Amino acid sequence: MRRFSRLLNLQTPRLDDRHLRDFVRTFLVRRDQFLAVAEAEGTPLYVFDRSGLVDKARRFRQAFSEVLPDFRAYYAVKSNSYPQIGQTLLGEGFGLDVSSGLELQLALGLNADDIIFSGPGKSPDELRLAAHHADRVTVLIDSFAELEKLEAVAAECNIVMRAGVRLTTEDSGIWRKFGIPLARLDEFLGRAGGCGHVDLSGLQFHLSWNLDPSAQVSFIERLGAVMRRLEPQHRKHIRFLDIGGGFWPEEGEWLQAEATSLGQIRSILWEKPAGRRKHYFRAARPIRDFAGRIAEALDRHLPGDMRPTICMEPGRWLCHDAMHILLTVADRKSSDVVITDGGTNAVGWERFESDYFPVINLTRPGLDEHDCLVSGSLCTPHDLWGYSFFGDDIKEGDVLLVPDQGAYTYSLRQQFIKPLPACAELPPDGAERTTGRQSRESMTR
Repeated sequence: MRRFSRLLNLQTPRLDDRHLRDFVRTFLVRRDQFLAVAEAEGTPLYVFDRSGLVDKARRFRQAFSEVLPDFRAYYAVKSNSYPQIGQTLLGEGFGLDVSSGLELQLALGLNADDIIFSGPGKSPDELRLAAHHADRVTVLIDSFAELEKLEAVAAECNIVMRAGVRLTTEDSGIWRKFGIPLARLDEFLGRAGGCGHVDLSGLQFHLSWNLDPSAQVSFIERLGAVMRRLEPQHRKHIRFLDIGGGFWPEEGEWLQAEATSLGQIRSILWEKPAGRRKHYFRAARPIRDFAGRIAEALDRHLPGDMRPTICMEPGRWLCHDAMHILLTVADRKSSDVVITDGGTNAVGWERFESDYFPVINLTRPGLDEHDCLVSGSLCTPHDLWGYSFFGDDIKEGDVLLVPDQGAYTYSLRQQFIKPLPACAELPPDGAERTTGRQSRESMTR
């Protein structure tokens, strides 16, 4: 009962209808571009918006560069591994953050010259690949055992490997799998000092799903207290501090009723949602707020003799709206049930049972939302794109847009029942369309 009481008191705000219609309108303005790409390339289709990505990249860098004199940004490849995204961000002055040997090979193939290699459980072969490109790669060590492995691999290659160490941000729960406890940092630095082939020169921590910077600011305060107690010879070796990513896009988190506190209670009680066109959201702070508060916390809590390069690893914030999905209605089973030609294997998980994104009918455009079960063509009831659509009507052959599917979708896509979509590039306004299409065969390798 106490848990129910707490959930009842956690009211999730409704998503404002006017704001939602304004959002849909921004895509209807570009309707002809999307329809032209769909006609040329077919559906289902990933659509890469390069100009939108460039705009986000420049806004992110400007926000932090204005308040941090020595700042470096790395794109978290795991959030969307489409090569053109990484290539575009390299052109905007970003480095790449990878978390596996597979992603490291991708970054090297893109000719990235500043790569951070993070993630737990790195294999000797993955560490060896990093060591063979020591001039381009910094390894973020995840444990005491990994320090020993990296020392052995670097000695085998007769090089000195540039490295940092990841710090655990929680003392309990599943996030303990990452990094070393903050309380053991002094011990770790001492052990690293005895390694002749590892240059430990930085610290990293990461907090996910940050709608505001309070969690990051809080950990910086904890870190500052520990840094003040370190031996001066240890502190002077810290040349970079990597604050990770986890910045939530400024649109906030848009939710179906089931994902709210009341929705969870109704699910437990086997009650159906009150209305499918009621959408909810959790607000997120602008990126400038993150930059200002993080910079202030660093200035306040880091010891005066520490002026490290500050690194960030944004992923979701950058690529969230850099990719969209186009579908075609393959079967209208009734006025409120349609089947599309693409399944949610394109996003890799049952996303739209909890997350809300408007489904926009580009063929019959309109700003009114209608109840309709918009499903994919996979043989599973969880293959769902949404419970409604925006438009005047919906019929077989209509082209639908599911916007802002850039983060943790393409990278999670799976070969399940149906082929994966190809990928094409959305041309900028007034420009001729250029395609970044990949064949379905190459997408499944």
